[in-house]
Amino acid sequence: MDGLLGYCRQGFEPELAAEFTDRAAQAGFAGYARTQRDSGHVLFACENAEALTKALPFRDLIFARQKLRLLAELKDLDTSDRITPMLEALRGQPRFGELLTEHPDSDSGKPLAGLARSLGNALRPALRKAGMLTAQDNPRLPRLHVCIVAGNHALLACGDPADSSPWPLGIPRLRMHADAPSRSALKLEEALLVLLDERERASLLREHMRAADLGAAPGGWTWVLTRHGLRVQAIDNGPLREHVMDTGMVEHLRADGFTWQPKQALDWMVCDMVEQPRRVAERMATWLREGWCRHAIFNLKLPMKKRWQETQLCLDLFAQQAQRPLTIRAKQLYHDREEITVLATPAPR
Repeated sequence: MDGLLGYCRQGFEPELAAEFTDRAAQAGFAGYARTQRDSGHVLFACENAEALTKALPFRDLIFARQKLRLLAELKDLDTSDRITPMLEALRGQPRFGELLTEHPDSDSGKPLAGLARSLGNALRPALRKAGMLTAQDNPRLPRLHVCIVAGNHALLACGDPADSSPWPLGIPRLRMHADAPSRSALKLEEALLVLLDERERASLLREHMRAADLGAAPGGWTWVLTRHGLRVQAIDNGPLREHVMDTGMVEHLRADGFTWQPKQALDWMVCDMVEQPRRVAERMATWLREGWCRHAIFNLKLPMKKRWQETQLCLDLFAQQAQRPLTIRAKQLYHDREEITVLATPAPR
């Protein structure tokens, strides 16, 4: 089977399947998605996966935590010897620079973590002996991903280091800081890590930049921004945690985040308000159109049904109403739930 393998949040398999199908069709590729509800992954079968993966850059995919090129699907594996058929299936492939043995991030996949770990310990030296894996990890070469779906069922896939997530399962491991006012701080920390590259973080998040946090209480996103040295106007009728205010970098304005506007242009605006996604998209577009901020990160809370369609509608609406050339990136992050996180920044000239 030739195709793509994508990891996603459990329960969002239909959204990733629809995204793969629509984006492949737009790029001129025929194919079909295969998945099961709550499996945590999607297979997209097509005739030329190598060309398709180039046509669908990982950074442009919203519901994929990881995007890989499928090499083989091995069913009915002999549980006493999984390695021999894997080596056989990989014969003729270019040498890999790293091996990741994984399992879907799902209720059925998590119990397979121990098997994935022990299989990796046995498969790694076998691959090196066969000349299929470098003696030391080489981040410049393609990665081999072995996804254990069941004890006798595995997916072998290839990850391009320049066009995939660098983290196992596509999940950056972030720890909840003891001083974080709320778990929502992890969402913004992950967004800055995933939606911006290292060079962009260095240039776009500088000390003494000014930002607004709409719907700030209890202060999780405000706290993250201050840790990057930004001065923040926190907009919310609710209270902020005292230690957030103690930084001396926060001005708390008791106002409605949907009506408040800054007196002068800001570097950043962030927003995690619970509201209808189209209303949020329209308000965020106003901020960019009117020049109230240069860069923005905001969340769109998705409905229970037709989430891929609503995502497309809201992002199109935002782009149209912003009325300026923007680079727009969106992802459903690991720390998101029924939502996606969007970055908007001026398009390079």
